[in-house]
Amino acid sequence: MITMKLIAASAHSTGANGQNAIELANDADPRTLALDGIDRVDLNFPKFTDGRAFSQAFLLRRRMGFKGEIRATGDVLIDQLLQMQRTGFDCAVLREDQNADFAQAQLERYAAFYQGDAATVQPQFARGVAA
Repeated sequence: MITMKLIAASAHSTGANGQNAIELANDADPRTLALDGIDRVDLNFPKFTDGRAFSQAFLLRRRMGFKGEIRATGDVLIDQLLQMQRTGFDCAVLREDQNADFAQAQLERYAAFYQGDAATVQPQFARGVAA
């Protein structure tokens, strides 16, 4: 499982320190990106109910094999963090009114998931079984 880094809105800057970063609009197809030399992709949640960035993160991780940082920005709520983690995000910039301690507690709530996800493809019953 990906360990998710949490960033307070006040600590986030759009410029990546020493990173080659791009920001992808939530209506853009990530499969059209040239990812050579890209260290970070910022995916935006313009509002809580718009989940297109979940699909973009999944495509970047599973289909395109992107190994760099995928960062959630915008209207990021604690309620979304587990799904973000399971679809491939490894960093989230919390909306200003979100409590970082509560967010961390949410991420620690479940040690593992039965189903596979973007980071751990095999379901739990199949992990560790010799092929």
